[in-house]
Amino acid sequence: DGAFEYWSKAAGLGDVGAHYQLSVVYREGLGAEKDKKKELHHLEEAAIAGHTFARHNLACYEGINGRHERAVKHWIINAKLGDQKSMEGLKESYPDGLVSKEDFAAALRAHQAAVDA
Repeated sequence: DGAFEYWSKAAGLGDVGAHYQLSVVYREGLGAEKDKKKELHHLEEAAIAGHTFARHNLACYEGINGRHERAVKHWIINAKLGDQKSMEGLKESYPDGLVSKEDFAAALRAHQAAVDA
């Protein structure tokens, strides 16, 4: 598949968007066989490089798998970059005590500053 080959080469050169696209390919099995290990590898690479959709998806994955502390950390990082979906994740986690009042307040302030910038 042409897109898969392109994204693979681009990811090999460090393209953040290509890593994210490959995570989707491996999650959905579109153009390649489903592969959770490869999906997470590319999701992590994209998240580390600042891809907000990737970090949000990674947070959701961690939460679904019971690693709430890791999910909250991802959402906090992303919220500070201005990501609204991650801010929503924190809002949903707050009543359950998964995020502290201090961390929530700091993330909210940073989120607003990023949005206003």
